[in-house]
Formats: sequence, structure tokens, C-alpha cells
Amino acid sequence: MPDGKHLKPLTDKMFRFNIPLIEGVDYKMLTTRPRGTNDILPGEVEKWHYLEKVCRRVCSDFGYQEIRTPIFEHTELFLRGVGETTDIVEKEMYSFYDRGERSITLRPEGTASTVRAFLENKLYAEPQPTKLYYIGPMFRYDRPQAGRYRQFHQFGIEVFGSNHPSVDAEVIGLACTVLEKLQLTGLKVHINTVGCPQCRPRHLKALVDYFSDKKDKLCKTCQERLNKNPLRILDCKSDICRELAKDAPTTRSSACPSCEVHFTKVLKYLDALGIEYVVDPRLVRGLDYYTHTAFEILVEGIGAQSAICGGGRYDGLIEQCGGKPTPGIGFAMGMERLLLTLETKGIDLSQLLTHPDVYIAAIGEKPQEEAFKLAMELRRKGISTEKDYLDKSLKAQLKAADRLGVKYTLILGDEELKARKIVVKEMAKSEQTEIPIDDIINYLERGLKTND
Repeated sequence: MPDGKHLKPLTDKMFRFNIPLIEGVDYKMLTTRPRGTNDILPGEVEKWHYLEKVCRRVCSDFGYQEIRTPIFEHTELFLRGVGETTDIVEKEMYSFYDRGERSITLRPEGTASTVRAFLENKLYAEPQPTKLYYIGPMFRYDRPQAGRYRQFHQFGIEVFGSNHPSVDAEVIGLACTVLEKLQLTGLKVHINTVGCPQCRPRHLKALVDYFSDKKDKLCKTCQERLNKNPLRILDCKSDICRELAKDAPTTRSSACPSCEVHFTKVLKYLDALGIEYVVDPRLVRGLDYYTHTAFEILVEGIGAQSAICGGGRYDGLIEQCGGKPTPGIGFAMGMERLLLTLETKGIDLSQLLTHPDVYIAAIGEKPQEEAFKLAMELRRKGISTEKDYLDKSLKAQLKAADRLGVKYTLILGDEELKARKIVVKEMAKSEQTEIPIDDIINYLERGLKTND
């Protein structure tokens, strides 16, 4: 059983699901979403569809396959896979006991779950490397702010089974390709080597020696980090700690020959791809599992929080989670953060909003019945169709069609129904004509195909 500090207490209240509402209940709780979460409404969700489409298309072009893992996992997976001294595990995880008194955690990131799936489903027995991507919700108890929520969504990739430097460059190149497809410019790749199990202890000792006489000046969190994980001090956002760390020993200064060779080759492959980068000796990332390459992609002109993607190599993680020694590397980017960046950069996705192709305006009981039947037939043919359900006047229905931005409005009344014809109004041209009802599907299919 993991350390209790990561868990919520188990109480009978967790299992009282059928308690009736009582007088005095705060009904606001029933109509207000939890802090740090968002409703993604029509008009916005289409932008998400577009982002996901771009991510999936680029991954397909690069030979990556989608994986979907559970939203919750055993807490032990994240204690081992993310690191007990990380902010995620110490402060941010949503952990609870289930009915079997097992410790469960809503996933705070995607890599540990993907590693678990790789091992459990024996993907290592297939031809290597294994190249995967995921898109889905993650959960961290964090302070909500612009682009940062307690339920948030990540797009990420993982590559298992190859430690070749070209894989590092490919992963960075894939991330840059996604961002470029979204028309983002001013990308800057910051990259560093964070060492390996052979050379990292030397760097950690150098950090402890460097910060020991500065301990009282560090923030409270970094004072605790000094003996637990001094590398995290370099990742602190406190201005005081950042200033104290300015002359601290770098990971590269302690890198062993193997790490230096690997890093140099990664940079050469990035040069071959024409990807601009900055070697940033202060970059260490916030998770314990990184080895060798660590990187972030920054977008210029969006403020202080300019990192939009981060990742790195984690060659010891699969072994740490119970598998055989297997190299791995990946990245993640937050979808909310990405949408906010696109908005800040003035990249308008509103043109991506979808509209029905057809609106059927019907007046009278019998025409309404015929319109209902016709709408269903059009939808089955793949023609997006909307109609009135509130018995509005013809004028109100035509206004509704205009607001929806349809290509065609079909007008059906008793006279049209008797003649087995329907009035077709092409909205862009404000032209209308009469078409036999039996020919309307063919007419619309031809017209919509021409418009496409």
C-alpha cells in the first residue's frame, strides 16, 4: 500500500449513492462545474476536432498508431513511473480508494499508462520500435489559470525500443510538424542532455555541494528538494531560486562520454532536418524519469509561459515499471494551451465551424410530416439536414435557416405537397426553383458535390 499522504481518507459517504435530495441542499452545486474544469460547447468543440484531426494525420504520416488507456490506474504506477519526489505525485494527484480499498489515481500524465499498456499487452514482442500516440483527458490538482486546468487534455507520443539519436530528432520533428500545420510560427526548440544513471549521480552531488550554503535562501519547496531531488531546484519557477541557480553546475558539465556523444548526434540530426534549436543547460523538465535528451518547444510572442510542448528520453522507465531494459522517448502538449496559443497568435479557427447543408421549412401538419420523413432520408444519404420543431411561422423558419448558414432551404406547404413539388432556395444566390419531391435527393447531391 502506498504512502497515505497521497490518498484521500476512506469514509462511508463515498458509497452513499442513493441519498434523496433534502431541504437546504445547495442546488448551485448541481448547476456549476467543479473548479478547474471546462464545458466544451458547440462552436468550440469543432476547433478541438480540427486539432485532433491534424495530430492524427501527422502521426499517421510518421507511422504512429493510436493507443487509448484507462483514465484511472493503480496509484503505484504513478508513484513508480512519475517519481515520488515530483510535484505531480507530492501535490497534484487525484487519488482515492475504490470499494475494494485499492488505491486508484486519475491519470496525471500519459507516459506511465502507455508504458504499463506496452508491458501488459506484450507489445515488446512485436517488431520494434513501437510508435504510439494518445489524445485524452488528464487530471492534476493545480491552481487554475489561463490554459491550465484540473482536468486538461494532452496529445502525446511515445516510442519504445530504440535508443538511436535519430529517433530523438524524429520525435522533435513530429511535434514541430504538428505546430507548423497549425500555422504557428516563431517556434524555438530548447534542448539539453540530463545525463544517465552513470553520470547523473556526479551532477546531483555537485548540485548539493553548490546549494548547501544557499539553502536558507531557497524557497521552502526547494529546501526540501535539496536532499530528495536537487535537480528539481533547476526547474523551480521562483525568481529567487532561479537567480541562485544561475551559476549552478549544469547537467552537460557532468555528462559522461556516452551522453555527450548521443547528444551531439541528436543535434546533428536536428541540423539535417533544418530545425532551429537552442542548447539550454538549465532545462531539466519536471519528471524524474528523463535521461539523455530533454526538450521543450517555445512559441515566441505569447508571454512568459511560452512552452507549448515538452518531452524527452526515459531509457530506464520501462525497467523501473517491471519490464526488461527498453529505451523510450516521447512528448506531450496540452490541447487547452495549444488553443490559447492559436488565439493569442491571431489564428482564427472559427471558419472550421460546420453548418447543415439543408434546412426544411414546412408549414402545415401534413407538410411537417413529409418534411420529417424527407429530413431522415437526406441524413441517411449523408446530407446534413435541419428542420423546424417548434411550429414557427415561415418567416421565422427562413430566419433560422439563414442563421444556420445552410446552402439550401427547402420550402414545403400544402400546395407544394399537393403538387408533389418542393421549393428550393439556394441561399448564396438568393435564387429559388421548384423541384419534384421525388427528385430532390439527386438534385441536392449534384448541387452539393458541385459546391465542394
